[in-house]
Amino acid sequence: MIGFAQAFALATALLVVFAGPDRAWAGPPTDQLRAQIDRAVKILEDPELKKDGKQKDRRTAVRQVANDIFDFAETAKRSLARHWAARTQPERDEFVQLFADLLERSYIGKIELYGGEKIGFVGESIEGDVSVVRTKLVTKQGTEIPVDYRMLRRGDRWLIYDVQIEGVSLVANYRAQFDQIIRTSSYARLVAKLKSPS
Repeated sequence: MIGFAQAFALATALLVVFAGPDRAWAGPPTDQLRAQIDRAVKILEDPELKKDGKQKDRRTAVRQVANDIFDFAETAKRSLARHWAARTQPERDEFVQLFADLLERSYIGKIELYGGEKIGFVGESIEGDVSVVRTKLVTKQGTEIPVDYRMLRRGDRWLIYDVQIEGVSLVANYRAQFDQIIRTSSYARLVAKLKSPS
């Protein structure tokens, strides 16, 4: 049985590992997601990339791609919530980088968890520059896990700012953790924790 953390990692990894310099960003959110996931699966199933000694190069490539797919600044801002307004621009820039590093360690770096799971597209809703693409992650055992991708339009691209697994939001999860650290200690303590992950 696939666990929540593994589902989260797989749902994220499937969207941040895709190959090639071609960027066909035009089209609705679902089409963009589908194209990215198709590319991700091809990479994850590539026997050459599964060879020993490829992990560091693979992770570097994943991070570069993640920077093009995720709106890390928006995700970080929403995760910090009310505490964002009090931050200076240099503090915001630092926080966005630390948050992107945290996501890489927590989810993006776990691409080795991929074991042939599939993603089915369930529906899409668009309201202005915000969209939700509803999918289901289907495990090899046939278990279906609902995964919603919340996206913002940036020009002709749709960028992910939140992922919900079985109704649990990545942003809401981090928002609660960050708020508690800041309220019980300080923003400086949160930054210190992000810089020195245990």
